[in-house]
Amino acid sequence: MDCDPGVDDAVGLMLALNAPELEVLAITAVGGNVPVSATSRNARILRQVARRGDVPVFAGADRPLVRDPAGAGEFHGAEGLGDATPFEPDTPLSEGHAADAIINLVMARPEKSVALAVMGPMTNLALALREEPALAQRLGPVSIMGGARSEGGNITASAEFNVWADPDAAAEVLASDCEVVMFGLDATHQVRATDARIAAIEAIDSDSARWAAAMMRFSQAVERKIVGWDAPPVHDPCTVAWLMRPELFELRPCDIQVETRSELTRGHTAVEFRVDPARARHRWAVAADGQGVFDLITDTLNRAAS
Repeated sequence: MDCDPGVDDAVGLMLALNAPELEVLAITAVGGNVPVSATSRNARILRQVARRGDVPVFAGADRPLVRDPAGAGEFHGAEGLGDATPFEPDTPLSEGHAADAIINLVMARPEKSVALAVMGPMTNLALALREEPALAQRLGPVSIMGGARSEGGNITASAEFNVWADPDAAAEVLASDCEVVMFGLDATHQVRATDARIAAIEAIDSDSARWAAAMMRFSQAVERKIVGWDAPPVHDPCTVAWLMRPELFELRPCDIQVETRSELTRGHTAVEFRVDPARARHRWAVAADGQGVFDLITDTLNRAAS
């Protein structure tokens, strides 16, 4: 799990950490929504809330590959956890850089046996690929939240935040031999936290459910104020939901490239569907079963609470 918590990252982490179907090998934090000092602390807070002290947390890149850092605190709260009060977790960070942790975890296991869910800028993965190019062939699918095509952008007219924040890293990852499944705004805007869906999670008696619901309530209030939506999209959990229930999404083979030179279209994802499906390394999510994703989150948190 590579992330920059972030309110929707928090929901994605709660889903993964409470799912018995998944073996979570590590959480790696990157600077994105808030600085890495906060995202790495937030990841440890969420790990503690989920009572998963067995999962190591590594801090990674504190800035994009070549650009100045840019945050999204207005959508995630100044500390990245909405209006929750951060605290110092009981368990410290694991030693070493996140990029090295990704390399070590993947290279020590059989080829294609480790998937990577990327819920923030792709800086950590780009650094890992630079250090160990063979990683691309060893990784199982890389499930990424990022990009936009038909929906347009959420940070500029054509760019989604995670890709815009470090377009150079995204370009390097997508130019590698990694098998990439990408969940852009085209799909994640179909997964919305309605009042009824949040209420179903609020009804679960567990800390994990309470935190997940609180993150979505914060996002709901922010989106109402800034965008005018009553039901905010819940982006990052899609990366985990697909790993658990791939039938919840419709994917199309494609080739994805990222604009890195023009500031006007910085971070634009050019998704080309006119490819040979047998040779395509990328798949783009064109549709999502929003109710199915929320049923998965709710059922997973319910089972963990019982």
